[in-house]
Amino acid sequence: MEIGKLPESVLKRSVIKQLHVTRPEVTSGPNVGEDCATVALGPDEEMVLSTDPITGTASDIGELAVTISVNDLASAGAEPVGILLTVLLTPRMREAKLKGIMEQVDAACRRYNVQVIGGHTEVTEAVNQPLISVTAVGKVKKSQMISTGGAKPDMDLVLTKWIGLEGTSIIAKDHEKELLTRLPQSLIDTAKSFDQYLSVLPESRIAVEHGVAAMHDVTEGGIFGALWEMGEASGVGIDVDLKNIPVKQETIEVCEFFGINPYELISSGAMLIATEDGNGLVRKLADAGVASAIIGKSNSSNDRRIINGEEVRFLEPPKTDALYNVTVNK
Repeated sequence: MEIGKLPESVLKRSVIKQLHVTRPEVTSGPNVGEDCATVALGPDEEMVLSTDPITGTASDIGELAVTISVNDLASAGAEPVGILLTVLLTPRMREAKLKGIMEQVDAACRRYNVQVIGGHTEVTEAVNQPLISVTAVGKVKKSQMISTGGAKPDMDLVLTKWIGLEGTSIIAKDHEKELLTRLPQSLIDTAKSFDQYLSVLPESRIAVEHGVAAMHDVTEGGIFGALWEMGEASGVGIDVDLKNIPVKQETIEVCEFFGINPYELISSGAMLIATEDGNGLVRKLADAGVASAIIGKSNSSNDRRIINGEEVRFLEPPKTDALYNVTVNK
């Protein structure tokens, strides 16, 4: 494809025609020449917006782009409504690849009942692989938005599912040949399948009904980064037992292969939650088939500590995600 805006025929054929979900709140959606979308909300509802790019992989980026953005809204207790896409393509990319990406986007939108309400597509030499940036739009009742910074001292910290799910899946897909030199195909296939767990919508709905003070989806920087961010945003200290943090054996094996820390690996699919009743929330999540565990508590100090037996580690602000070190080191 040629550098610059997509031709109108390609835009209609391989982008707009692949989108089938509609929402009653969306009064003006994607069309040729339209740069803006309009969303009507009721008098007692607020619009919630989030934006994220997918830059760590070229695999399944249509699926990831929607899921990760919807997770941001879910972490705020909001109902996802729509997304706007910015899709940047390389001159080497064929139209069939673009169509496949948009089919992934539409499949994820169907799953979450989210409409693509607009966007921009462009071929450019500024990127060396396809890149998608998403702005997500959701709604929430006034004064009911849940923030990362709502945790108070002496609250339980609950983590859903397992850390490293997204990063493990990406590495297994992008570096399968390398992993096969040491690890069995069955383990790698299982690791690749972790993308089935990436949505946090189910647990967010249960958490909102249960009553929680703060929620944060565990993305770049891994669980260590998410714990720091919740503590910093809430102005609380944190004590977490490393042994209580759930992690799959496949994640450990993949991370050991590349010499990276699973606790600093991008972990979409895991939700960090602060609540006064952690045991009650864990039971409700289990009843819904969602694995979770209490991993620690907040406190009134300024210390954010990871405890591993006799060893104590003080958390620092998040640094480069471990996923990017895979590309650098291998």
